[in-house]
Amino acid sequence: MFNDLRIKTSTILNSASLTVDERLQNLCELLKETVPHYDWVGFYFKNGNKEELKLGPYAGAPTDHIIIPFGKGICGQVAVSNQNFVVPDVKAQDNYIACSITVKAEIVVPLFIDGENVGQIDIDSNTPDPFTEEDERFLEFVNTEVAKIYTF
Repeated sequence: MFNDLRIKTSTILNSASLTVDERLQNLCELLKETVPHYDWVGFYFKNGNKEELKLGPYAGAPTDHIIIPFGKGICGQVAVSNQNFVVPDVKAQDNYIACSITVKAEIVVPLFIDGENVGQIDIDSNTPDPFTEEDERFLEFVNTEVAKIYTF
């Protein structure tokens, strides 16, 4: 599945006739519709010079978490740690920000441009412990591709 998605990801992100946000929106929708355990897919980006993340394009239920301070929740922790964060059970995390009572697991992978953590892809799943190393490697690929087109 992920090999086919790599090709589709590159095709979407290289669609020069669309804005970067439109490409990211299309990518979020593709991932949510294609991967059974991706129930919410979105990007958060560093909000200027502030120590916070701002919600970018996403696919899934609306969220109140438009701004996330660095260090808060899984996304905020990744903004500080610069490391992938796989959460098999969100209830076991003290610093988890609940988006929906149906979310059981989350994966967040940082997005780097020229070595700087500028954002992340965030996936919520309603399936307990669904994320594998294959998910991590695929999402790292996605962010590498996004970094090629993303502008501040």
